[in-house]
Amino acid sequence: MSLTFAVLTGDDIVHALKDVARLRITVFRDFPYLYDGTLDYEQDYLKEFAQAEGAIIVAALDRGRIVGASTGCKLSSQHQAFRQPFEASGQNSASIFYCAESVLLPEYRGQGAGKRFFALRESHGRGLGCKCSVFCAVVRDAAHPARPAGYVPLDSFWRNLGYQPLPGMMTHYAWLDVGDTQETEKPMQFWMKQL
Repeated sequence: MSLTFAVLTGDDIVHALKDVARLRITVFRDFPYLYDGTLDYEQDYLKEFAQAEGAIIVAALDRGRIVGASTGCKLSSQHQAFRQPFEASGQNSASIFYCAESVLLPEYRGQGAGKRFFALRESHGRGLGCKCSVFCAVVRDAAHPARPAGYVPLDSFWRNLGYQPLPGMMTHYAWLDVGDTQETEKPMQFWMKQL
């Protein structure tokens, strides 16, 4: 299963949104996100993303079919929950590139897609004049009942790419967990890399 990659910006983003929605619902259902997503929510979320300044989708394709996707844009175009920790500390969110989700079907993992996702988004961020790249990741209790045996967090992968967690830089974001009836806020840790 050989993957190819396409960088989508501008109007090309719109054509990939249904595939990204499908991938987000499928991949984020697993630990640690446990996201019980709906197409209605995804359509609204991704429609807003498509209009963000500097928006990009890096698509991973198998014979033309999108099997993975990674998104990003200027942090200044993101939800307040993601901008606020940086703006509150006096940082210019327009000079920060925000790497949002990276989702890839399990059977395509281990082929270097994660590295390509970050490299292509970082290159795009540099082209926009951004000085650093950030993302945030959900923080789950190590004893969470849904944590699979043998689960390995991605921390070492992110560190190998040059990202470091930002001490004290957290946000909270709400979504519906699998098996729950109400959305709950989850803590999310920011990571950063200079570009």
